Amino acid sequence: MSSTETPAPRSAPVTDRMAITLWDFSWYTQAGPGEPFADIDRAFREAVDRGFNTVRICTMPFLLFSGLVPDRDSIRIRGLGKEFGQRTRWYNVRGGYHLDGRRRLLELFEAAARHNCRVIVSSWEYQQSPCFADSDHWHRALAAVPPHQRAGIMAKSLAVLLDFLTDHDLAHPIAYVEVHNEVDNCSLVPDDGRSHYARLREPLERAVQYLRSRHPATPVTYSLGETWPRELADLPEGAQIAHFHFYAYGVLGALYEAVGLGHGTHQRRETEVWPTPDLAAMLLPDAPPFDDYRPEAPWQLAATGIQRKLFYVHDWVDPDKWDQWLYENYPPHREAMRDTLTLWVDSVADFARQRDIPAVLGEGVIGYTPRLTRFEEDAVGKDLAEYTVNRCLQAGFHGVVPTSNAAPHHPMWHTDQTWMRRINAQITGIGTAVAH
Repeated sequence: MSSTETPAPRSAPVTDRMAITLWDFSWYTQAGPGEPFADIDRAFREAVDRGFNTVRICTMPFLLFSGLVPDRDSIRIRGLGKEFGQRTRWYNVRGGYHLDGRRRLLELFEAAARHNCRVIVSSWEYQQSPCFADSDHWHRALAAVPPHQRAGIMAKSLAVLLDFLTDHDLAHPIAYVEVHNEVDNCSLVPDDGRSHYARLREPLERAVQYLRSRHPATPVTYSLGETWPRELADLPEGAQIAHFHFYAYGVLGALYEAVGLGHGTHQRRETEVWPTPDLAAMLLPDAPPFDDYRPEAPWQLAATGIQRKLFYVHDWVDPDKWDQWLYENYPPHREAMRDTLTLWVDSVADFARQRDIPAVLGEGVIGYTPRLTRFEEDAVGKDLAEYTVNRCLQAGFHGVVPTSNAAPHHPMWHTDQTWMRRINAQITGIGTAVAH
């Protein structure tokens, strides 16, 4: 899937701190002709040009190395429908091509080595990845694993993946391995209904211990989607990186409530009518009736954690009206959002010091916005992102993502290169001093 052209690779400068770009599963779901990751070398060149030195990805460990998906070599990538998801971030997948996952994995690690970039190895398989396949075999295989066994199966799959990369002399770009993305926000570990973190302890401690015993030279951790400072002591032992995501919804959360959506652990409020009046006023004129708006294959909704109402909102809201609402309602939320981010940064930094491990911000910082909106990419979002980055660096974080949207499959990749270079120079300490 990479181009045959072979310009000299531009290598990321050597530095201890990681400037992270979030490639998630898109590096293999948006890799068709003309798509952002069709040429993996070009994607790395652009990343290095923008100051990044680390990519974070779903490596498909369950699909490729669990032995539980019999047709793993015959996966075809598909979108969710003709229009469904096309204006929703991460879901604007066209598909229509065959995915040789192991070959694709080798191509990425070979390119990472050429460009002197590190790779954070993770999995989104118990969240989104399987919904982009042309059959439900991958999804059904994941669902068939008893919940109490899933973390262990994922750890074993990752161990075989690391064996595979080691056999090909390609393990050296690995920064560290996550048992799974957002273990608190997915179906990897059964929900006991009582705690955010304590339920994770036994299965994840076993999974981390297993991976560390199989590959002692590779740091192992898990990532957290939400930060609960009072419960940090409940987190599983053994992780070698404190990897967290900071999404301070604030004003975005208020808009979600106004349009009748939930986010994270905030449940959607019941409304007398839906679309709500606020949402109806924001919809594009050609928005179809909600009841008629569905993916082509019903199982695809079950294979992702995103509800149909969220797809409808993100696909059919007018981006300008969405952003206008956020700007008009932002002032009362400004200080609270900054205070929340401050609390999270400082709490995670303290937690990392107590466990004597590095801290990393892997995703952030506002929340899930429609793909063509600009609130997080423009003045307010950049202000919050820079505030968070600088607070993380002052607190001693080892790696930071400027924003989850700074990646080849998001619009700002092509509109905000100068900003990315500047903020990444602050993260890596190369070329620009950290602002205080």
